Amino acid sequence: MSKLEELIADLCPDGVLYQQLHQVLKIRNGKDYKHFAEGNVPVFGSGGIMTYIDTFAYDKPSVLIPRKGSLNKLYYVDAPFWTVDTIFYTEINDQIIEPKYVYYYLQTQHLEKLNTAGGVPSLTQTVLNRISIPTPPLPVQREIVRILDHFTELSAELSAELSARKKQYEYYRDELLTFGNEVPMVPLGEIATEMYRGAGIKRDEVTESGTPCVRYGEIYTTYNIWFDRCVSYTKSGIKTFSHGDILFAITGEKVEEIAKSCAYLGHDTCYAGGDIVVMKHKQNAKYIAYALSTTAAQTQKSKGKVKSKVVHSSVPALNAITIPLPKLDVQERIVSILDNFDTLTTDISTGLPAEIEARRKQYEYYRDKLLTFREATA
Repeated sequence: MSKLEELIADLCPDGVLYQQLHQVLKIRNGKDYKHFAEGNVPVFGSGGIMTYIDTFAYDKPSVLIPRKGSLNKLYYVDAPFWTVDTIFYTEINDQIIEPKYVYYYLQTQHLEKLNTAGGVPSLTQTVLNRISIPTPPLPVQREIVRILDHFTELSAELSAELSARKKQYEYYRDELLTFGNEVPMVPLGEIATEMYRGAGIKRDEVTESGTPCVRYGEIYTTYNIWFDRCVSYTKSGIKTFSHGDILFAITGEKVEEIAKSCAYLGHDTCYAGGDIVVMKHKQNAKYIAYALSTTAAQTQKSKGKVKSKVVHSSVPALNAITIPLPKLDVQERIVSILDNFDTLTTDISTGLPAEIEARRKQYEYYRDKLLTFREATA
């Protein structure tokens, strides 16, 4: 019998009390931070750390829950922090429940399914407070946290190794795509045979059948350097893209997201959403995608931005980006080399990515098992 099984048999043999979230913690709203000075206190939004200031909103262990955006992206914080209004923080009663136990349990609840909005995904305190959470005795919670922490550490080691390989890949990619004077640097405006912005596609227009489409958020969350099929469908739209076209997402929350690009290698004709720019050309599509992913190209992409609540780029700004443009046979050779490198660092069916994916599934399986209890009867 494992230590956890012994604890459960000894401390809660007749089941576990389930309570609603509001009975074990308080959910607090984030606030604006811009009137504070710079410091070492992290400011969290729904996408992670935004900046650092000299003031904290809370200084005890807490679980941060996105209010808008990526609703399943939870954060466990055990040092002073600040949060903005796109993310909740929690004041947890540690006499009843371990903060990190709350973090692991909420991961099992897939909070994105509790979305209450038709546009940007959103959560409310009312919905969150109704979540039912098992509260076994604290020694049981602590043992579960210890086990899951161990799983997380093992996955982190693999992820660190993969991160090192990706940096190595990025170095060789940049080297391979640096030619010197023998290859011209050409603006996208001269490479493109046509470049245009897509048409607006509202969330409520996306259906299960119809003409395939891509909206800008999917480029950030779904697609890497290229993709071969559209994953959403809509019944309306007028701007299209097709095989070999390059897509740019021109709206984002962060500067580094601006003009994220990818090549479409599928064969359906698809609709482009309003915050996507389509570039048609006569070059090797994968080569263009690789060239646009280099450090030099990323630096150029951040130019021409306009800041408001989100950051924008534009067709003129994209037209000004320059990339090296060798002959087509050279482009094809480079693509062949980089495809092999890319497989080693991103393909979830081979090597470290496959091992990390298998470890993730194993972790989720055991996490869900560990956090499932028989409910005690009154």
